[in-house]
Amino acid sequence: MLSHHRQNRGTLSYVEFADLHFSPKRMYYITGVPKGEVRGKHGHYKDQQYLVCIQGKIKVVMISKEGREEKVLSPGDHAFLDNMVWGEQEYLTGDDIMLVLCSTKFDKSDYIYDIDEILDPK
Repeated sequence: MLSHHRQNRGTLSYVEFADLHFSPKRMYYITGVPKGEVRGKHGHYKDQQYLVCIQGKIKVVMISKEGREEKVLSPGDHAFLDNMVWGEQEYLTGDDIMLVLCSTKFDKSDYIYDIDEILDPK
């Protein structure tokens, strides 16, 4: 997803929105999370997300009916979090920054806080 243009004077990282699964409707970032803290712990009925590590290292766990996937993101790495997938992120350095691009605007009714709704929907 991210492309990197590296030079001696620094790195420029960018994304072409046309290359994404969706056109982003919302963006946010998370900072100041203590080392070892786990955030997320939810899924979405509709929203899809790209989780991008800007700084540090972040372990991303994704659980769906199809199984479980874990990735450790370093700066510039990303994970695609589809709808109906449980997501958790563990912040590994205490100096981590995660950027999130979302397919939908914020809607509190879109959040799933019970993993069983994802693993065994009625």
